[in-house]
Amino acid sequence: MASSQRKKTKREIGLAIIGCGTIGRIRAEFARDYPGIAWLGLCDIKEELGRKLATDAKADFFTTDFRELLKRPEVDAAIIATDENFHTGPTLAALEQGHDLFIEKPLATDVKESARMLKAIQDSGVDAVIGYTQRFRRRFLAIKERLVTGQIGEVTSVVTRAFMNRMAPIATVEKTDQRDNLTPMVVSGTHSFDMSMWFMEGKAPVSLYARSTDKALKDWGIKDATFGLFTMDDGTLFSMNINWALPTVWPGPVYGLEIGIVGTKGVIDVEDTHRDLILASEIAQGAGYKPEGFEPEQKRYVDFLTSYPPGDVWNGQIWGPIREETNTWFARVCTGLETPHACAEDGHRNLVLTMAMDLSSKRGAPLALPLDLDEFYQ
Repeated sequence: MASSQRKKTKREIGLAIIGCGTIGRIRAEFARDYPGIAWLGLCDIKEELGRKLATDAKADFFTTDFRELLKRPEVDAAIIATDENFHTGPTLAALEQGHDLFIEKPLATDVKESARMLKAIQDSGVDAVIGYTQRFRRRFLAIKERLVTGQIGEVTSVVTRAFMNRMAPIATVEKTDQRDNLTPMVVSGTHSFDMSMWFMEGKAPVSLYARSTDKALKDWGIKDATFGLFTMDDGTLFSMNINWALPTVWPGPVYGLEIGIVGTKGVIDVEDTHRDLILASEIAQGAGYKPEGFEPEQKRYVDFLTSYPPGDVWNGQIWGPIREETNTWFARVCTGLETPHACAEDGHRNLVLTMAMDLSSKRGAPLALPLDLDEFYQ
C-alpha cells in the first residue's frame, strides 16, 4: 500500500516473529520495549534457540510451528525472519490470516516463487514491507529528499560499489546446502541495489550486461563478485558492482559502500566506507555479522567502526538504522504513519533484477529487460 494511502489509526497489536536468529532476536527485543506491542509470540524450529529468546524478550508465547503461532487470535502482524530460502511458507500462512507483514529480504530466492508471493500479497490487500534497513539511515534519507526536490536536476548516471568482508557470505552459506541463488547480488548487493533504484525512482531498466568471478569463494559454491551495467528507459546509466570476497582480516567487518549520482544540475557523491572511524587494538575484534555457530578462522585487530549495517551496540542494545526501521514499522502498523519502507513490489523487482545480473553473467551476454521469468530456468 502506498504511504499516501495509509489511514491514520491508533491501536495496540499482537506481533508474531517467525525466526529467532540474529535479526529475529534484534527485532524481538525492540518489540518488547515498544508500547504499541501488547502481545508477542515467537517461533523457531530450533527450540532451544527460540525458547532462550522467548525468555530474554519476555514473549507471551513460543512454538516450533509457525502455523500455530499465526493462527493465534492475539496476532495482528508478523515479522518473517527465517533464513533466506524459507520465507515463502510463513509469508503465505500469514497472508491467509490477513496479518500485516514485515519480510526480511529477499522476498524469495526463486523468481517464480517471488512472483507468486507478490501476487498473493497484492490479492490479500495486506500491508507488506521488505527489510531494506539502509533506507533508514539519516544520510540516505537526506539524499532521497534532495533528489525528490530536484536539487541536482535530472539524474543521468549512478555508480554504486559495495565491498564486503567474506565472513558474511561464508556465514550465510554455512547454514544451508541450497546455495544456487545465494549470490553476491541476490543476498547482499540487493541492499545497495535497492538504495540505487530508490534514488532513481520512476526509472525502469531496459537492458543489462554483467560479469562475475569466483576465484576466492569457489570452494563454497558461490561467486566472489558481480559487476553490471544497466541502461534505463530514459537513457540513464547505472553501474552496480559488488565484491563480497574481501579477506577475513579486512577491517570493514560487513559493508562498505560508495555511490555517485550525477544529474543535469549537480552531483551527490557518497563515501560510506566507514574508514573515517578506525579502531586498532591488540585485542581481537568481533566478526560483525555472526550467526549462531559461526566462528571465522582468522582474527581481526583493526576495525572500521559503524560498518555493521544494522547499527552499533551500546549498553547491550543495538542503536542505528535497524532500530529506526523496526520501530517505524511498529508505528506504521499501530498508527498508520507514512514510512520509507520498501514495498513488496520493490522486493520482487530487486530479486528479479539482481538475478538477471547473475543470468547475464552466466550467459556472457547482454539482456533486454524486462525478462520473461521462464528465461531464468532455461
